[in-house]
Amino acid sequence: MPSIELTNPAALPADWRDFVALTKPRVMSLVVFSGLCGMLVAPVQLPLVLGFTAILCIALAAGACGALNQWYEVEVDSKMRRTAKRPLPAGRMERQSALHFGVGLGAFSVLLMGLATNWFAAVLLAASILFYVIVYTVWLKPRTAQNIVIGGAAGAFPPLIGWIAATGHFAALPLLLFAIIFLWTPPHFWALALGKTDDYRAAGVPMLPVVRGDRETRRQILVYSVVLSAATLVLYAPLHTLGGLYLAAALGLDAVFVALAAAVARGRAPLAAPALFGYSIIYLALLFGAMVADRLILG
Repeated sequence: MPSIELTNPAALPADWRDFVALTKPRVMSLVVFSGLCGMLVAPVQLPLVLGFTAILCIALAAGACGALNQWYEVEVDSKMRRTAKRPLPAGRMERQSALHFGVGLGAFSVLLMGLATNWFAAVLLAASILFYVIVYTVWLKPRTAQNIVIGGAAGAFPPLIGWIAATGHFAALPLLLFAIIFLWTPPHFWALALGKTDDYRAAGVPMLPVVRGDRETRRQILVYSVVLSAATLVLYAPLHTLGGLYLAAALGLDAVFVALAAAVARGRAPLAAPALFGYSIIYLALLFGAMVADRLILG
């Protein structure tokens, strides 16, 4: 039997793990959790099956965003050590497969959300996908150092979608949850970007440390952290939507966040930025968990 020379490895069917990698599962987990919290703090609770379906839709939409982001940014990813081993730049998958996978996931998630809960939530879910892919990935990220500031709105949609899936309408509480994630995103992401400046410079991505330098980035991390901490307390006063349990958790979590941001701003501790990045993930999970606990325990 004659041997066959493999000239295009990506032409072979991709491994299932490559499709999972396209969805950015580590990022998706926090997105799904915040969407679940938005649903649980709502005054109306969906039946278990419909609630699970709504969260599944948010997860699928997040996966679609990850896949379409990697489809569009394959050349950028190939120039960065952090992303060069992803399925597309590593040559384990064709770009068209990633495109079809992302579009299919996104369309299915929106349709299922509309049928299972309400079309208001479905439209908002569709808007979140389009915002992430078109506004952030295609337009903002390659053009402005404020990409992650404006683009952070994409990651702030899930708790708002979770609330609307349960209730069918807007309210002050979910809008503030949106604002908290919006304000959290810059210090979270810039803490990571401070250690990846060479990667972003090589890829031509105008992240803040590349355009404005480390010193300005560190200063803005502190500014956003202080504003974020103030925003988390609005849920207790003046809105009075959550009680003492949440207030105690928020004060403690905020104190650590601001202390780490201040250490980053001083620029004397090389491990301060990685510590803030790691803590910021724990911070958001515990903060939103405290919201749910306060609502379920204290009513």
